[in-house]
Amino acid sequence: MRITHLDAIEVLDSRGNPTIEAWLRLEDGSEGRALTPSGASTGEHEAAELRDGDPSRYQGKGVLNAVGHVRGEIADALIGTTPSGQRELDNRMRELDGTPNKGRLGANALLAVSIAYARAAAQARTLPLYQYLGGTDADLLPVPCLNVINGGRHADNTVDFQEFKIVPHHAPNFAEAIRMGEEVFHALKALLHARGLSTGVGDEGGFAPNLHSNEQAIELILEAIAKAGYTPGTDVSLALDPATSEMWHHGRYRFFKSNQKEVDSDAMIALWSDWFDRYPIVLMEDPLSEHDWDGWAEITRRLGGRVELVGDDIFCTNPDLLRRGIREGVANSVLIKPNQIGTVTETLDCIELAKSAGYGCYVSHRSGETEDTFIADLVVGTGCGHIKTGSGCRGERTAKFNRLLRIEHELGTRARFAGRSAFVR
Repeated sequence: MRITHLDAIEVLDSRGNPTIEAWLRLEDGSEGRALTPSGASTGEHEAAELRDGDPSRYQGKGVLNAVGHVRGEIADALIGTTPSGQRELDNRMRELDGTPNKGRLGANALLAVSIAYARAAAQARTLPLYQYLGGTDADLLPVPCLNVINGGRHADNTVDFQEFKIVPHHAPNFAEAIRMGEEVFHALKALLHARGLSTGVGDEGGFAPNLHSNEQAIELILEAIAKAGYTPGTDVSLALDPATSEMWHHGRYRFFKSNQKEVDSDAMIALWSDWFDRYPIVLMEDPLSEHDWDGWAEITRRLGGRVELVGDDIFCTNPDLLRRGIREGVANSVLIKPNQIGTVTETLDCIELAKSAGYGCYVSHRSGETEDTFIADLVVGTGCGHIKTGSGCRGERTAKFNRLLRIEHELGTRARFAGRSAFVR
């Protein structure tokens, strides 16, 4: 169906920084809108987010140039055309940009248009977005992984590791899993308050207290799970994203917020092995740096049979990087962030490649989020089984939970909940 209109404006993300909203209309009147998120802890190989660099506007973070590309060059190339589908539209934009990392027009510009087209195309076909993305059999609701304690680059506290998450997997459906997660979240808030610790939240809605050790974050969460009436490991397990690329310093890992200690890859692997022995951890994202391919292969060999090891910075939702990981035995799962690669098609290609290799797929938000709920439809459409979209508060996070609740209600008795089996081992 012919594209008749394409426009974009500069709007705000959850950190108060500019981002792009694009909207696209087809000749039958079907419309789609999309906003792109932005990361703080980013991999070096992510598609390029185009910022203006003008210090007189938003401290250089404006996106008027990217907006101008949507209104100008991209609109000129797409308006009046009739793409055969999502892949053709996305390929046209990639060819128009002409760079390996989408740095000329901006991955933030391309992704906004790509998702807007997906929504318009779904509406034209009278399909919900998740069925447009994954077919009419798409019916698997994910386990929500709630980031309840923030550290690292996501919070101004003493905790080195970026995300400590709860995983309410022992539930009959998504709605009950969210209830369990929120009850633990509020139990943790009460526990922190009682201990005189801060209940202020970080970028993703998790609490950001100053703690005497990284282990204390785990211990507080386990106590909160029990306080909420659940059994750690049986009802609610743990997941971590230490974001160790942020700790990488001249070939070693520096605990840059606590004791400034530096250790090698073997010591980091030994630390995680010890934590897996002591705590009910089902998923570990970025246990080692994106630069440490040899270390990644070793941790996968030693610990990949015990826990889901998710590559984020090392793969960047990039099929080419994932192919290398599969060849070299690195990780057993990939994090899926559409803005790391820049189009809907390439995101779906990465998921398909991972599944064909027996890897898990873990769908994710960004720390600079928006109210856009695309990833909720994506995780159901592709049956990835688990999602992280923040903690138990902040509207840009709960918007994704609410979209998933609506999808589950819409599916009715067809809806399935992924549960514990979603986690690769």
